[in-house]
Amino acid sequence: MITYPISFHGESQAGQGIQNEWKVISSSFESNCSVPKEFEGCGKAFSPEDFFLLSLQNCFVATFKVYAQYSKLNFDSLNVTGELVVDKNEANKPVMKILKLKIEISNPSDKKKSDILVKKTLENGFILQSVKTEILTDVVYL
Repeated sequence: MITYPISFHGESQAGQGIQNEWKVISSSFESNCSVPKEFEGCGKAFSPEDFFLLSLQNCFVATFKVYAQYSKLNFDSLNVTGELVVDKNEANKPVMKILKLKIEISNPSDKKKSDILVKKTLENGFILQSVKTEILTDVVYL
């Protein structure tokens, strides 16, 4: 059983200059981060926008995998590709406006159950539900 609250920790270590990468550290991994070229940075490492996209995309993957296992839905593979659209809001400020997910599920044991679990995942994935970003999906069965 999962006991709440759960805490996750991170650290960022950076020097000055938008052309310079910096180190990001979590309790389980370390990587580099940079300002993306689209915002005049060097674009040589993961950007905060990349992490945002990957967080939402992989929330879907993790949540679907949990639901599939507990619902005894078998599938050969799950491939999720995402596109994050950054645009200005009504106040003319940049926001993470739209997330487009293409969800490919290969050979599910029960397509109807898979449809239900995709919907349940989108409605209950707690990272997906924690953002204002509009989420559009395209589900494909292979």
